[in-house]
This record gives sequence, structure tokens and C-alpha cells, in this order.
Amino acid sequence: MDASATYVYCVARASAKPRASRAPAGLPGATPPRLLDAGGSVWIVCASVPLTSYGPAVLESSLRDLAWVGDIAVAHESVVEHFAQQKNVTVVPMKLFTMFSSEDRAREAMRARRQEILAAVRRISGCEEWGVRITSSGGSITGRAAVLGPAPTTPTSGVAFLTAKKEARDLARERSRTAADSAEHAYSTLSAISRDARRRDDAPEGAVAPLLDAAFLVPTARRSRFKAAARKLAVAATKTGTEVTVTGPWPAYNFVQEPARQ
Repeated sequence: MDASATYVYCVARASAKPRASRAPAGLPGATPPRLLDAGGSVWIVCASVPLTSYGPAVLESSLRDLAWVGDIAVAHESVVEHFAQQKNVTVVPMKLFTMFSSEDRAREAMRARRQEILAAVRRISGCEEWGVRITSSGGSITGRAAVLGPAPTTPTSGVAFLTAKKEARDLARERSRTAADSAEHAYSTLSAISRDARRRDDAPEGAVAPLLDAAFLVPTARRSRFKAAARKLAVAATKTGTEVTVTGPWPAYNFVQEPARQ
């Protein structure tokens, strides 16, 4: 039998053992997801993965293949969602490639993190994560004043030319301020409905950063209210030259850790 490691998808807190039947297959080459009892109504959702595919040396090379990593992320997420969707189960997702040499090591590690895990459970219990991203409809607002503003006229003098340039810059600044204010209003509005909210500042280097990229921890009882507010904001956004994209619900990945202290 090939050597293997224990891959951990997530930890589940539930009074009764969650159902592993009909769970997605999970990672390529992995055994079907199974549950390990970590004590105190805490369950480890894991699988065995072959070291020929997931050993340190092989993994180091595979991580350079973004398509492969993307497929792994989707497979990982599908298992986490299967358990997160079960009634009376609170799931604490693990990061990709959380692996241990054996089931016993996985149990030891999760038991050592018990207080951290229970704190996360208290923080996210009864909630789901929604993502909201607000961008300029045409990319960079400040660079599109001539497109967004009135049709320009041909200046008849140097003074007229400079005046037109200043008006274009002023218009661009005003539109930029309006869009930024709209994004802040959206964040404030949706935060008021949520239990917690966190901004994400991980735009790739060189890319135009969105006006807002945030995650919201929404109690399931407020889901309809949150979605209605997001739809209303999306309609209003068209008047400010911005677009609102809403995704979810997701397991609460962005709220597992304590918020960073300022």
C-alpha cells in the first residue's frame, strides 16, 4: 500500500455525528471523506491522500500549476460546503493542504487548537459568509472623464483648452469621490445587517483595486434582508458609475480567525 497522509478539510461542531454519506469525492486520488471524533462534539472531516501526489517534494512543484491548485480548491470547497449545509452543524474550514502524517497526529493537532476552534465556532455559529465587490463600471473612473462626461468641444484658444482640461479633471475627481462614497455607504449598510464584516485588500500587484472588496458574516435568519439590501445597492450603483457583485453563501472562511487588532 502506498504511503499516505491525513488531509483535513474542516472541523465540525455538532452534538450528533454529521453525515458523511453522499459527500463529494474531494481531492483527486483521496479516499472518501470520513469523520474522526476529536471529543466534545468536535469532528474532524478528513481523508487519506497519497504521498506520491501530495508529498512535500511533489507538492512544491504542483503548486506552480495554478490550474491544478484551482481544481484542488474547488474539490476542497465542495467537501466543506457539504458539511456546512447540514442542520445544526457549525463548520470551521481548514486552509488548503492542511495535512498530517496520521489520524492520531490530526487529532492531537485539533485538540491542541480546541480553544481556538471553539472560539471560531462561537463567532460563526448560525451564520454564512457573503462576498461583495464594488468596481468602477468602466475600470478606472479617473481615467474616463471624457467618456463619462459631456461630449467635448474643440477649444478655440489656449485658455479654453486649459479650462476644458481643468473641468475634465474636476469631473473625474467628483465622480471618483461619488463612487468612493457609494462604496462606503454600501459597506456601512450591509455591515449593519451582518454580525461581522471584514475588508479584503489582496488585489494583485498592478491591478486596479476595487472600490470595495469585503466579506460579511450574515446570520441565516437575515439572509433575505441582506440580499434585498444588496440588490437595492446594486441598482443605486448604476447611477454612480459602479457595479456591485455579490457572491455566496459560503462557509465562513474569512471569519475563522480573530479580527486583526488595529
